[in-house]
Amino acid sequence: MNAPDAPLFDAPAVGQYLDQAGVTPASCRRARQQFGDRLRAYYDRQPAGTPIVQARTAFVDLLLRRIWATQMGDVPGAERLALVAVGGYGRGELHACSDVDILVLAPRAGDVNRVSEALTGFITFLYDTGLDIGASVRSLRQCVDEGRRDVTIATALLEARLLAGSETLFEQLSRRTGPDKMWPTRKFMAAKLAEQHVRYGKFDATAYKLEPNVKESPGGLRDIHTIGWVAKRHFGARTLHELVEHDFLEPDEYRQLVEGQEFLSEVRNGLHLLTGRKHDHLLFDQQRELARRFGYQDTAGSLAVEQFMKRYYGTVKGLSRLNEMLLQHFEEEILLARRSDRATPLNSRFQLRKDFIEVRNAQVFRRYPFALLELFLLLQQHRRHVRGVRAGTVRLIRKHLHLIDDAFRADLRCTSLFMEIIRQPHGIGHELQRMHRYGVLARYIPAFGRVLGQMQHDLFHVYTVDEHSLFVLRNTRSYAFPEENIPALELGYQIFPRIPKPELLYLAALFHDVAKGRGGDHSVLGESEAHAFCRLHRLSEFDSRLVAWLVRHHLLMSSVSQRQDIGDPDVIRAFAATVGDQVHLDYLYLLTVADMRGTGPTVWNSWKGSLLTALYLATRRALRRGLGSPIDAHEQALDIRHRAAELLPAEQVDPRECERFWERLDDDYFLRFTAEEIAWHAKHILRARSAAPAVVATRDFPDRGSTGVMVYTRDRKYLFAAITSTLDRLALDIVDARIYTSRDGYALDAFLVTDINGNPVSNPAARREIRAALRRALQEDPLSLKPGGRRVSRQHKAFHVTTEVSFATDLSRDRTVVELICKDRPGLLSQVAQAFAEAGLVLQNARVNTYGERAEDAFFITDAAGHAVTDAERLNALREDLIRRLGQELPPGL
Repeated sequence: MNAPDAPLFDAPAVGQYLDQAGVTPASCRRARQQFGDRLRAYYDRQPAGTPIVQARTAFVDLLLRRIWATQMGDVPGAERLALVAVGGYGRGELHACSDVDILVLAPRAGDVNRVSEALTGFITFLYDTGLDIGASVRSLRQCVDEGRRDVTIATALLEARLLAGSETLFEQLSRRTGPDKMWPTRKFMAAKLAEQHVRYGKFDATAYKLEPNVKESPGGLRDIHTIGWVAKRHFGARTLHELVEHDFLEPDEYRQLVEGQEFLSEVRNGLHLLTGRKHDHLLFDQQRELARRFGYQDTAGSLAVEQFMKRYYGTVKGLSRLNEMLLQHFEEEILLARRSDRATPLNSRFQLRKDFIEVRNAQVFRRYPFALLELFLLLQQHRRHVRGVRAGTVRLIRKHLHLIDDAFRADLRCTSLFMEIIRQPHGIGHELQRMHRYGVLARYIPAFGRVLGQMQHDLFHVYTVDEHSLFVLRNTRSYAFPEENIPALELGYQIFPRIPKPELLYLAALFHDVAKGRGGDHSVLGESEAHAFCRLHRLSEFDSRLVAWLVRHHLLMSSVSQRQDIGDPDVIRAFAATVGDQVHLDYLYLLTVADMRGTGPTVWNSWKGSLLTALYLATRRALRRGLGSPIDAHEQALDIRHRAAELLPAEQVDPRECERFWERLDDDYFLRFTAEEIAWHAKHILRARSAAPAVVATRDFPDRGSTGVMVYTRDRKYLFAAITSTLDRLALDIVDARIYTSRDGYALDAFLVTDINGNPVSNPAARREIRAALRRALQEDPLSLKPGGRRVSRQHKAFHVTTEVSFATDLSRDRTVVELICKDRPGLLSQVAQAFAEAGLVLQNARVNTYGERAEDAFFITDAAGHAVTDAERLNALREDLIRRLGQELPPGL
């Protein structure tokens, strides 16, 4: 039975086995197990789609027919019934572990009642075999009534297939559920379009999620099913190939559909066989295993899993395009058939028909290749009157994409048209996305074409590079519409009207990640791509250099704001020197915010927004003051102290008492905190009794999207570690940590925290619990360092991150910067703080950053005397200790 040349499903052998063993639940389970083993062995040799689908369908057909004959063959009245395969099973599309949906059909409800006991035994028998059965028992009238009410049931009946029983009854079902009896084609088509719209909404209308659903995501198998359902309803077609005969599908499009369906079937079968159940989400660990099964290997430029997923995303993108075009073709043929067919000319090449734009002649693109871009400009200019592009014109675009070559790209008419598109007041993002869907953008910008479907195998980059770039472009367009009132864009709304040429920002957004996946620094490689494109499009050298500079430095502002101490005047001075002038700062801020907001739903938050705002405003002040006369740190500290003093009356704090308290603090304190925070600290510290062992306070920072936690107490070993471990046990995420120790030995540690959903802790009772837990922890002697009890998500567990520790010396502040990259985990800060404490080092400040599964944190430390650590042996020992603590995988149970 397991010979290499044996067929995947040997029907005579299975039949003979059942004849000998008898048709019992045990024998059927045994047959299923043997067949399943054969499927796995077959797939292990070579991933397969159709062969496994066909074999499993045939196997289940044989099994059900045998069971029906055994259980129902001699039951009086059962000959009037029909056993019917419906849904995917009726379509003959059973993947390795797909559900098996069946219908037991009766002429009338009374016929069911007469054999109800036997039917119960039959269905129980099916469950006992271990099949994932979805069974329904209905009369002919019930099928018709429920099919009329529910398009999903009507669709399942559309694919019904007789397995056993009355052929006459099955034919009656087919007649009474036809389009002339219920769900006429127009109504069915409209319902299926609405159904697809809802389904797409569940996946954010993109096929490029990190863990896509092979069946339901846009471009997945369900898109092919939808085309088939409408074709069956409209033409009575049984196969997709019949659409070629009806001139709705070109032969090459049919091949693309078949090849795409085969690949997705191979992937879906792999998921089922890996998990041993119906499972359609392509999760991270399964992506890696399937990449191996498909024969991909890691290279210097990309991981095997990234190569595999690039093929996956390329496939679903192509299928999504075909789905859009074909359904629109159906819509024009079915839903819009009654509208006037009169055409309204737009120019000599294009016209409007039924509110859709179309070519006036099938030779337009061959005669006037520049019309491949002109079409999108017309869509922008007539956006109030145009619903879209006729399916026939979309097909012509696809056929003529080869005309977009180097000569096309250098044609003045084409470059002028593209710049007109990018300069229009409306529809830029929408039409560039349409250009992307139709394949025009990838042909026109070859560098953009190379990142189609390019993913990064991590939790930080939620979308593929091409989709992310278009998201960023649309985010830059949002600045032009302040009436949308997006809170994150408040400063951007003020800056955007001042930038001289918005199109330069849009081009930078389009090119900022265009060189990813090539190896090397994508910012540097992308810089030259952007400059060449701008010069080709006849932008001035100044404008071209500005776009190229933005691409080169698009990560700079986020990196400085999140990983450096922006309260340090030297940091601001260095950043301002790189930026150079207000124009570059404005463009860079707008691009940075758009980029972060387009990376993923968890990347942007109010805290990161407040850091960027603070960096922008501080740099603007430095530029206005002049790089030749930078602000002095002491002068800046005095300014912050003065502004904090102005806030004291509102906090009901005695200014004289506060001044005495502030004298115990040096400039570092005032540089590290805002005036608002300093006044808040003073309020709680000065109100507390001097005998209090610790002052703990909390407050909301709505502009930062987080809750502030302040602890003031006498400094001692493991203090920071104890505080952070307590916050971790409370299931709080620390987004920022600042540590200050006064000259008289008191520590003031301040944190910004969110709950596990990334929201501020707004519940007063929850904030009281934070304060109480911290006070209890600080009363312990010695301090407790109990680990937290939070679990790590499944997605985080799927990744390995190599722990890296590097050191730098901040000479101006006489301190050492420890940069740490490792896998994020609960209690990370506490573990790091313990390492510092045990090494006799003082933690002054921390910048906490999480990028998906990766933690990239910066810690500012000194030795016990307050100086930078310069002893190489001591630093190496610290590195080894951190790697020992953090370099291993998370312990079981977390």
